[in-house]
Amino acid sequence: MIQAFLKKGCFQDSVSLMLISRQLSNGDNVEEVSVMMGTPANKSLLESTGLWHPLFDEATPNDICVAIHPNAESGDVSDEIAAQLDSALASIAQASAGGQRLDVVRRWQTALAKQPEANLALISVAGDYAADLADEALDNDLNVMMFSDNVPLESEVALKRKAAAKGLLVMGPDCGTAMVAGAPLAFANVLPKGPISIVGASGTGIQELASQVCLAGQGITHALGLGGRDLSADVGGASALSALAMMDNDQETEVVAFVSKPPAPEVEQAVIQAMKAMSKPVVALFLGTRREKARDGNVFFANSLAEAGRLAAMLANVRQYVPGCNKTAGKKILGLYTGGTLAAEAAMLTAEQLGLAVDDAHDQGVMLNDGGHLIIDLGDDHYTVGRPHPMIDPTTRTLEIEKRAVDEQVGVLLLDVVIGYGATADPAAALVEAVESAKSKRQSPLHVIATVTGTEADPQQRSQQIETLVEAGVAVVNTLEEAVLLSEALIEQQGTKAVEERPALLDGIRVVNVGLRSFADDLQSAATPVVHYQWAPIAGGNAKLASLLKQMQ
Repeated sequence: MIQAFLKKGCFQDSVSLMLISRQLSNGDNVEEVSVMMGTPANKSLLESTGLWHPLFDEATPNDICVAIHPNAESGDVSDEIAAQLDSALASIAQASAGGQRLDVVRRWQTALAKQPEANLALISVAGDYAADLADEALDNDLNVMMFSDNVPLESEVALKRKAAAKGLLVMGPDCGTAMVAGAPLAFANVLPKGPISIVGASGTGIQELASQVCLAGQGITHALGLGGRDLSADVGGASALSALAMMDNDQETEVVAFVSKPPAPEVEQAVIQAMKAMSKPVVALFLGTRREKARDGNVFFANSLAEAGRLAAMLANVRQYVPGCNKTAGKKILGLYTGGTLAAEAAMLTAEQLGLAVDDAHDQGVMLNDGGHLIIDLGDDHYTVGRPHPMIDPTTRTLEIEKRAVDEQVGVLLLDVVIGYGATADPAAALVEAVESAKSKRQSPLHVIATVTGTEADPQQRSQQIETLVEAGVAVVNTLEEAVLLSEALIEQQGTKAVEERPALLDGIRVVNVGLRSFADDLQSAATPVVHYQWAPIAGGNAKLASLLKQMQ
């Protein structure tokens, strides 16, 4: 026999009540205790799980329904559970009262009076009520993040159309993760600031991707969640397209990373077209799909979260280097490598990036000779007849640099520095001397990009070699892939993009939090202006009366 009681006029958020249910269910005298607000959906759930009691017919969405499944020998335990419930609610209230004072209000108008510059509403009430609250937020020119789930699809479509017409963004419903200008919204990590922004219809996907970016040494500017249905055919990627446009107009974002579960085919095409129209590189990860092409213009496709994080970090490294350079648009790439495999990979990557053909004959060590771009393996037999290998004696490469790098059509010089046992004592010093000699004979800039192969324990010590190169103005990058991307960026003919106003939301958020108080506490601890709207269903959840009251306002 189910025992039950109601606690009238005591609205609490669903997460707190779920935690209380679990706590009360641990008692010795009960099999299970369920504590829920008396919404229609919750009543259906109580009925379907065998915890229904006729007393719940009287409950409104503003009342707490408590269903008790006691042990067979326990007798009436409802008074005992009621006392435990009061104690648990008192603990929540006491915890809420502690710490830094949080502005708590009970009306929209008061919230906006307390936070007149509010630009975002974070909504985490039950799905039955979330859409109306989001609509009110849009009416007050607030962007919206809806943590709430179980919001009707037609409501989501209507909200996102309304937001687009007003130049606002709706994240969600069922959006669990976002970060705007360092402010955490719902589930979020403490992340270093950096040039990469993430747009995603996958909460944990955003968190894992951001973590991978940070592990690769870069940081995050913003992370905008979309909600799991945004890329469906019904919603059409409405928020995805808005978020991508916002990122393109954000001057602090250098690289955009996008992650989602597989979209509807027509939506995927629209999203990719939007990415290709952007002025920044984009890393796109559609989880569960594999791409035949690794790249389409400025869009780089990844097949895993780890790959997406690595790509985004690498592109950010490149973007951070380029602004300080005097670009050599239209010039050519010259690669002079001592390592044959390094030359082959540099040639292959350059050919892929620029749409060229590698030289399969490898005559005289030439790995690429197309479109004026040239990459040579100086360890080829042609260069070692009667001479030591250039890793042992750098003279061969010194001569080639002085001969070829003086050509004014060369804009980027790619090099390797291979250290370790058997290699020359100080390859970086020899390379710098040759580069400086070539530069002294040129009228136009020459960018020099190098990779270093070896470890800190090698006789030449990796860090000392890098220091020598950097002091001479050589860009030392982590991988050949990064070297080729950087060389491409330095010689590319860049189009111009009209400077547009940065979306105000990205300057920083001021939040009205509706629902879970813990989200407001997190925002406050992160020094984000926030007011907590302690919402409860209007007119005790009576829909007809609530509608009448709304019309009267």
